Amino acid sequence: MEIVYVYQRKRKEYGKQPLFRDRETILSTNILPDPSLSRNFVVRNPSNTEMQAGPDLSEHDANTESVAYESHGILHLQGGWPKDVDPTDVEHTIRYRKKIEKDEDYARVVQELGETVEHCIKQNNAIDIYQEYFLDNQDVLCAEPASAKSVNVFRDPAPTPRPASHLSWYPDSGHKLAVAYSPLSFQHSTPASLDSYIWDVENPNAPDQTLTPQGSGLVCLKYNPKDPHILVGGCYSGTLSYWDTRKGPYPADTTPVAKSHRDPVYGISWVQSKSGAEFFSCSTDGQVLWWDIRKMDAPTESLLLDPEKNGTVVGGTVVEFEATMATKFMVGSETGSIFLCNKKAKSANERIQHVVPAHIGPIYSLQRNPFFTKNFLSVGDWTTKLWFEDIKTPLLSTRPAASYLVDACWSPTRPAVFFTGSMDGTVDVWDLAFKQGDPVVSVQVSPSPIHSVKVQDHGKLLAVASRDGSTTVLELSEGLAKLQGSEKQTMSAMFEREAKREKTLEAAAREKRLKAQQAAAQGKRPGSGAAAAAEADADEELLKELEEADKDFWTTVGIVKKPNAVSVEEGEKRGEQ
Repeated sequence: MEIVYVYQRKRKEYGKQPLFRDRETILSTNILPDPSLSRNFVVRNPSNTEMQAGPDLSEHDANTESVAYESHGILHLQGGWPKDVDPTDVEHTIRYRKKIEKDEDYARVVQELGETVEHCIKQNNAIDIYQEYFLDNQDVLCAEPASAKSVNVFRDPAPTPRPASHLSWYPDSGHKLAVAYSPLSFQHSTPASLDSYIWDVENPNAPDQTLTPQGSGLVCLKYNPKDPHILVGGCYSGTLSYWDTRKGPYPADTTPVAKSHRDPVYGISWVQSKSGAEFFSCSTDGQVLWWDIRKMDAPTESLLLDPEKNGTVVGGTVVEFEATMATKFMVGSETGSIFLCNKKAKSANERIQHVVPAHIGPIYSLQRNPFFTKNFLSVGDWTTKLWFEDIKTPLLSTRPAASYLVDACWSPTRPAVFFTGSMDGTVDVWDLAFKQGDPVVSVQVSPSPIHSVKVQDHGKLLAVASRDGSTTVLELSEGLAKLQGSEKQTMSAMFEREAKREKTLEAAAREKRLKAQQAAAQGKRPGSGAAAAAEADADEELLKELEEADKDFWTTVGIVKKPNAVSVEEGEKRGEQ
């Protein structure tokens, strides 16, 4: 039996037969170059990124759980009374005293006690009971595990919540927290409220005081470390204002628009001066401006972030100033570079002394270590890096995080602890004295991205500002807030060791480049004759220096490598073979 199926379809549904033929070239569109647009082009500095494809190795050990000891004392002011005597009843106590005084043994016992008391009084006159005998003993390390718990949440009281963009703690006491609120998205609609607020840490129900800027919301603000009644803030419109909290919610003075920044003010810092009235600011318009709150009609000084000296400025995103280094300051840029500057340079062109290509994205945070001021951290892209100001390569770098990092700050009480905030709403606490590869504590503070992270001067409270308008205050455990034994000496040794290692590598690389340049200048190819021998000698010297640095490192940390262990260089050679 034959099965036949008939499929019917119109001829036009099969399409048309393509018939191609050759023809002359036709110019459809011709867009000529416009030389005037070249001035708007910013040449991006190349940035290097390193990665390691080898498997991660970790050392594991076990230790017994430490026992936490506590001291308890009792102060009994009422005296010991029998169970049948009520100490609150005056008649009962008087009756009981008379009964004891009539006892035959009362006089003998009082006389014996008097001799004991007299002996103690004589000892008290001869010995200083307030003398400290154990001042030189080291503090016992805190056995409490690292933790952070939420104690308060401050929410934007405006009808439409705005992002909390920046934080500043009240100096010294830290019982108040100033929060700046402003939308940071481009071409955002004007919010119904421009107010920023000062909160009391113990009262999350209502703000303690209101700060009302002129024209636009506050992007950043900061307390004056010398006069805590004075705050200065940078607005989204580019103007700057300062407040005296004793005079009400409105600014005491504001800079004129024509003399201010042309973009939002993202960085602000007070300057060490006798008057305590000077500060400077940066913006993405490429300007760094110095101001005096006693006369805010115009900036006292200015600096253009033009490292190439070709008229192409780079936008600034954050500034950093340390009071103990009065002439030095740092500026982080939106191109990922760090500008190390000196205000007292001979000329304006020499103020930018070094440019460090730090990150592949904008830099959101720069801060010097409060204990070791030559070391500082930077946050940009997905990493946090620790630097030494005389070296152009980082001493330490965290692993790339799963989410973008937006802020970081050092602990003011512990040199090894710093905090980072990310776009996924997580705050990480890092303790370099404990481990460098991972944070010791990670807390999901908010479901929305974090904008600012600031720690209290006493190191006990951490404030976190989020995009949803909430500001969360975290209480840190005792171990994260209290200096641990010989922590300063340990961190000093670690920073010095890493700086020495980076300087050795930098010198070896510089020598290798110099020899290659000399070989090229002599007209010889790097792979032949004397040039090849020079290159081989340079490689051998570099390998020796790396082996010595590696040996010093393992000796310092107290680990002896096995003789059959394979070094990094040997592993790479075996991989190439």
